[in-house]
Amino acid sequence: MEKILVSACLLGTPCRYDGASKPNQGVISLQNRYLLIPVCPECQGGLSTPRIPSEIKDGRVIRKDGVDVTDAYNKGAQAVLQLAKQENIKIAVLKAKSPACGKGRVYDGTFTRTLTNGNGILAELLIKNNIEVFDESELNKLNEDNSK
Repeated sequence: MEKILVSACLLGTPCRYDGASKPNQGVISLQNRYLLIPVCPECQGGLSTPRIPSEIKDGRVIRKDGVDVTDAYNKGAQAVLQLAKQENIKIAVLKAKSPACGKGRVYDGTFTRTLTNGNGILAELLIKNNIEVFDESELNKLNEDNSK
């Protein structure tokens, strides 16, 4: 079975900034076709759960209280990339809009729930390393791409 990376919160792990999870049945059902490898780059970067919300602003990850946590996000992203390389993983399904995992659209750093074009720290790193990234709203694309 092919291994894929999956944001742990999408599988029901309570690792989000608010201490909750966002289980997604479509993502969970991927276990019928793939070996799912759960990851949380924020936790792997040393951040606690729960934690103060963060957003990307000017290429940095800033907590709502103004503290720069970019280094922790980079550390976690590097740990996930290392795992992906060790396990020869080519696909990731990540949490949309997250400053770590978001693909295509992330919150803009104003903490007003305003989205802007861009990728989270992990998503960007995986894409640059030729790992195909999907968010939970793109499962149909994942199915199409892998049925060829």
